[in-house]
Amino acid sequence: MRLVASDIDGTILGHDGKISDRTVRAFHACREAGVELVFVTGRPPRWLHPLEEQLGHTGTVICSNGAVVWDLEAGQLVSARTMALPDVFEVRRIIKKLRPTALFAAETLNGFHLEPGFIENDTSELLSEYTPAPLSETLAADDAVVKFLAIVREGTADDFLAAVAPAVGDLANVTHSAPTVAMLELSVPGVNKAVTLAEYAASLGIDAGDVVAFGDMPNDIEMLRWAGHGYAMASGHPEAIRAAGQQAPHFDDDGVAQILEGKLAELGVSRP
Repeated sequence: MRLVASDIDGTILGHDGKISDRTVRAFHACREAGVELVFVTGRPPRWLHPLEEQLGHTGTVICSNGAVVWDLEAGQLVSARTMALPDVFEVRRIIKKLRPTALFAAETLNGFHLEPGFIENDTSELLSEYTPAPLSETLAADDAVVKFLAIVREGTADDFLAAVAPAVGDLANVTHSAPTVAMLELSVPGVNKAVTLAEYAASLGIDAGDVVAFGDMPNDIEMLRWAGHGYAMASGHPEAIRAAGQQAPHFDDDGVAQILEGKLAELGVSRP
């Protein structure tokens, strides 16, 4: 174990916004043992405060499902892969034809754009600072879209994904990570968590066989398959569990911490 790569939401971070003390200790013990840490998330850079405030993490974070690499300590962009605006609007057209009730939002390097109604009852504190408006009015030619979002109020995210993925074809990579909302996350073709994680590991001279990865949702599938030791949370999505070679205990049982404690013991490090 030379590199630990972990998803955030549903893997180490609960709905209460907390990372357990046991998990924090396990990550600190990895760092003290010389194991590299990288977090790989669907979140944008502006939502990484739990890593700073609860873990004291100051390293690299792979954001927006692999589209963005962010230096947390410097607060600076390292790299980004962005969708061309014509592709964004063509994807919107295709999805709208399939699901006329769909609503959309776009994550850019400079902010967030959302259509009216994208947030039900405007109850999201994280998005309350953004004013809904048609994307055709708010997205400008110089806006770099790293993640495009589509949401419907009916059906499941799995059903929505099954309908949309073949329809958009080579225009975008499509996945989802919201456990209770039918929302899809689209990015530039060929980009996912595994692609960017593999590049990051290679930059450190670390092979896939020395990477331990944790995740819980379909947007983690490629990463869990790529890592030499991919662990899906027992509390995770069935597709993620099927894709991973191994399973970590339930989130509520500090599954990530349990696995890391065992791995550290194999390295001769006492229980954190």
